[in-house]
Amino acid sequence: MTESTDAPKSRPSRKRLQYGEGREALLNAAVRVVARGGLRRLTYRAVAEEAGVTHGLVVHHFGSRDALIEETLAHTIRTSLSTSALEPGTGKVADFSAGLSEMVTADPDLQAFQYELLLESRRRPELLPQIRALYDEYFDATRRELTRMLPAGADKALTRLVFAALDGLVLHQLVLGEPDVTDAALDELRSLLRLLDADGDAAGDRTAEDG
Repeated sequence: MTESTDAPKSRPSRKRLQYGEGREALLNAAVRVVARGGLRRLTYRAVAEEAGVTHGLVVHHFGSRDALIEETLAHTIRTSLSTSALEPGTGKVADFSAGLSEMVTADPDLQAFQYELLLESRRRPELLPQIRALYDEYFDATRRELTRMLPAGADKALTRLVFAALDGLVLHQLVLGEPDVTDAALDELRSLLRLLDADGDAAGDRTAEDG
């Protein structure tokens, strides 16, 4: 009996990705899986299906589910920092978080992923060190930019206050929409920062006069 056209056709092969490209695609797929279904839906198979690759490729890149979670969270922080203008480095109040509403509009899954992980860390304390360490990057970026903008610098309390305002705006836009409200609130926040800037200059002038 010879092989014939009656033999079943092979399934289309899954997409083959280069190492760097594959890793990025899998991280983005993991973000989408968690944003839409919560952390409980994050499995190798779910990520592979979302990315259109084989289950084995996910295992090859990350090795464990915990590693996948940790690297995906780090990926979202890097992406958010690069797209939000949280630390433009100019020291100009007008530049501070200038792209925040656009960032949420362009990729809401990225933000939803982080909030899912924050809430999950209350139920799974083992996630908290990752959340804390990675959110410290947000706090540090905020503090550095505030220090550039304000003559008196920024302590931990002011840094947390400003970042909490930004974080709340992101969450509200994610749930309620209204990017124009986000932009208006950011304008008010920048106005308050300008007042701090002015107070710092005035305090510096008074010190110089006393000297």
